[in-house]
Amino acid sequence: MLTAAGLAHTLWTGVVEPGTALAFGTLVTLGELARRDPRPGRSTDGAGHLPAQDRQPAPLGSAGALAYALLGQNAGHPTHHGVLQTVAVVVAAALAGIVPHIARGHGPALDHVARRVLTVAFAAVCFQPLHHSGRLGDRIGQGPYLVLFLLLLLGLTALCDAVLAAASAGARTGWPYGPLLRDELRALLGVGSAICATGVVMALGVAVAGLWALPVLCVPLLLTQMSFHRITAVRTTYRQTITSLARATEIAGYTAPGHARRVAALSCAVGRELGLSERELTVLEYAALMHDIGQLSLVDPVPAGATAELPAAEARRIAELGGEVARQTGVPAEVAVIVERQADPYREQPVAARIVRAVNAYDDLAGGSRHPGGSLAALEQLRLGTGRDYQPEVVESLARVLARGGRGGVVPVPPG
Repeated sequence: MLTAAGLAHTLWTGVVEPGTALAFGTLVTLGELARRDPRPGRSTDGAGHLPAQDRQPAPLGSAGALAYALLGQNAGHPTHHGVLQTVAVVVAAALAGIVPHIARGHGPALDHVARRVLTVAFAAVCFQPLHHSGRLGDRIGQGPYLVLFLLLLLGLTALCDAVLAAASAGARTGWPYGPLLRDELRALLGVGSAICATGVVMALGVAVAGLWALPVLCVPLLLTQMSFHRITAVRTTYRQTITSLARATEIAGYTAPGHARRVAALSCAVGRELGLSERELTVLEYAALMHDIGQLSLVDPVPAGATAELPAAEARRIAELGGEVARQTGVPAEVAVIVERQADPYREQPVAARIVRAVNAYDDLAGGSRHPGGSLAALEQLRLGTGRDYQPEVVESLARVLARGGRGGVVPVPPG
């Protein structure tokens, strides 16, 4: 509705200062063209969440849109575009930029587009009426207080975007809202802060130097975007390496096919249910993928690879062997600690080890069966073991995650 109102108003009244609108519209379009296309299986964990740098796939377009919403002057001359024209220009430019991505089948998600419109409109509503009425200039002027005001306004805009993103993710996944909002706020410290800073610098630079400042001020954010893309590529390669190593137990016939990936996917979902941070979820995923790696040191394989029903001493020996193997692979030390302590009594374990132990036992006891009775029986056996082996909070979180799955408690193996 907001987009329709903006486009209708702009078409009816005409574009105010078309040169400025064209310059910022071109910037938003180029930012959308430079966005990174989503690919299947790109999430960094089984729970399906994106890393912080991937929550803003078009940072240059976002910065340009915010700069246009906060633009008060152009080379010393006041601007007069309003909120509805800001929305219309940003939406039209974004649509022009995403056409090639849609043609390749990689168009942006609708919630991302809606958030872009709402956050830009929020920033424009907070700034444009104050600027056009003259109250902003009378009370703040054009000095450092204006910079502080713009930074404060962009902080509120970023908070608005985080709230919307967490609400959308919560409605889509059913995960608790608090941890989702916390992850979104932490993501602002990465590329989000660069977007906000670039938006302020663009608005102030154009106010002093004119539209010629836009190409120069785009360079730092473009370099930042390239750096984040390289980091993402390195992390993706690292995760693929760990996933391939985890499959060694399946290829050797020590564990059932897909067991490690099922445990990783379900462990990450339980970890998010318990409020683990994004970094903790990444460590949890790596440990869950490698939790059975110690079985490669065994002469005689465990029947069906199910370690949940082994004697405590044997399970602890396999876990310690797995920790040694994990250390030799070069994974973070905390991952190896989780692997080697998954057979300890839960009161002596870190939270991630408690999760891996409970989820591994569930998958072993359920046997990968899609029959609801297998899932319920496995959960009941876990509840009976909460006195020593499994933390009650972890088991109940696991039950809630499985109840939301709606497939008899079976978690599908993620792609890759």
